[in-house]
Amino acid sequence: MNLYVVTFCLSAVLTGLSLPVLQRTVGRFLTDRPGGLKTHAKAVPMLGGCAIFMAVAGTLVLLRFTTNFPTGTLHSLRGVLGAGALIFALGLVDDLRKPKGLPIGLRLAVQAAAACLLIYYGVYVQIFEQNALNYVFTFFWLVGLTNAFNLLDIADGLCISQAFFCTAGLFWIALPGEFRYVNLAAITLLGACAAFWPFNHARQKIFLGDSGATFLGFFIAALAMGTQYSRTNVYGYAAALFIVIVPLLDTVFVVAARVLQGKNPLQGSNDHLALLLKKKWHLTDRTVLGLFILGAVAGSLIAYIITQIEASHTLALCVLASGGAGMFLLWLLQKLHTFAR
Repeated sequence: MNLYVVTFCLSAVLTGLSLPVLQRTVGRFLTDRPGGLKTHAKAVPMLGGCAIFMAVAGTLVLLRFTTNFPTGTLHSLRGVLGAGALIFALGLVDDLRKPKGLPIGLRLAVQAAAACLLIYYGVYVQIFEQNALNYVFTFFWLVGLTNAFNLLDIADGLCISQAFFCTAGLFWIALPGEFRYVNLAAITLLGACAAFWPFNHARQKIFLGDSGATFLGFFIAALAMGTQYSRTNVYGYAAALFIVIVPLLDTVFVVAARVLQGKNPLQGSNDHLALLLKKKWHLTDRTVLGLFILGAVAGSLIAYIITQIEASHTLALCVLASGGAGMFLLWLLQKLHTFAR
């Protein structure tokens, strides 16, 4: 536990210290300017992704060379960090090319390459007997969550808060396991998220940028595949879905809303769940953030329960949760259609 505390603090300190340095050196090259769907009043630096990646990578590399672990313990961590670096670089180039950004096809191709790198290092979904199915599911899981967190980054604190609580849930569930790389990587990312979160609300605000949001989504998706959910029952892997329930529900809602309105689901628009709650129900930013945090905490709590109960109870809980989530999304889509008329 002492190592985890030191790791958390080191990552948080590195994140906080790197932001002023980045602001002075590359701040003017990485800014998000208002216009189009952007509603902020002035240009805002997008340095969050750089700070978080530097802190996570720096902390994990330092741990690797200053601590002694059994041979092979951190092998998978190389794949997670290497693939995460690829996703970060992709997002950084996309940020530098704003407002046009990179073509969707290129982004998906690089994300697929990152998924292949993870699989090469043995980090992939292992719920089917045929590895081909595991690889396909791994690709959709990684690409889906990477873009889900990017979609969620449309209001102060939403994306970083979900990353914080998803990572906390992963660490909580993974802690008793033997996959030490998951524990160390999760607590490292948790420290970085905790340090950056206040900067996402400050008067001199800093954005995550695509580099930060996509890196968070990919890193969390990768760690979620390394956790031993099924120690108690064979369906325990369903816990991973509950840990990331808020980004998943938001993405399903956004895609469904765009399709129903005849829009391209891969193109940006202002039909996000958070924006709907603010504009149509007149909720404040803090209230919306609170609802999203509540959903994240509830999801992690259910995920932990799933890893502790019997298989039959897990199936029943998953059926009830799926039905409830489906009815909730249908109700929201109906409300969106009513408001749009």
